[in-house]
Amino acid sequence: MSVTGKYNIRTYEDRDYDAVRSIFSSGITEHAPAGFQYVLKRPQAHLLLLGVFLLAYLISASVLFSLGAVSALCFMGWTHMKGMWSQYVQEALDGDMRDIRRTYLEPKDCCCWVAEAGQEVVGMVVAVHPEDPSLQGRALELKRMSVAKPHRGRGLSKALTRTVIGFAHERGYQEVVLGTSMVQYAAQRVYEGLGFRKVKEFYPSLGARLVQFSVLLYRYKIAGSH
Repeated sequence: MSVTGKYNIRTYEDRDYDAVRSIFSSGITEHAPAGFQYVLKRPQAHLLLLGVFLLAYLISASVLFSLGAVSALCFMGWTHMKGMWSQYVQEALDGDMRDIRRTYLEPKDCCCWVAEAGQEVVGMVVAVHPEDPSLQGRALELKRMSVAKPHRGRGLSKALTRTVIGFAHERGYQEVVLGTSMVQYAAQRVYEGLGFRKVKEFYPSLGARLVQFSVLLYRYKIAGSH
């Protein structure tokens, strides 16, 4: 399928393996700064940093020492946030993305697509069966969406999303579902612009709940389905 003349979307081939894994990795880890900035803006973070500053000042009577303690805590928080995103990527690379063909192409009604500019792979998306048993047989899940940074803003994400919707429609599914983090703002705009509706918000861990860092679940109702 041609997109704006310059780009083409096609089914994944084995020669795309390294490019797909690289695009996914860089696309996910780049959200770490936005995640950290979001956490720093939370009232809970403000109270924690203030508490550390006051405690350090009571111990040392030094403003510089207290500021250093706050800076050290921020550095530890940034390192932890970066590690969380990196761990998520590594688990994906070692899990479903280790054998892309077996995971996404061999099972019935699953697929992986790439977007290419000339001979260069610049985007990817997959369609799989949802883990939620209540959705089995009536929905497909859109996962692993990523577009290389130099090629964003040109309609590729929308085209890849529409590819998954069309694939699900052709196979008689009623819905397409997906999950995205609350700091993936561009992705949310794409999905909502195409008609996806946010149906649930949850916290993936206790730490995420403490700082109100959530994952958003979206659902798209395929027109004409029953």
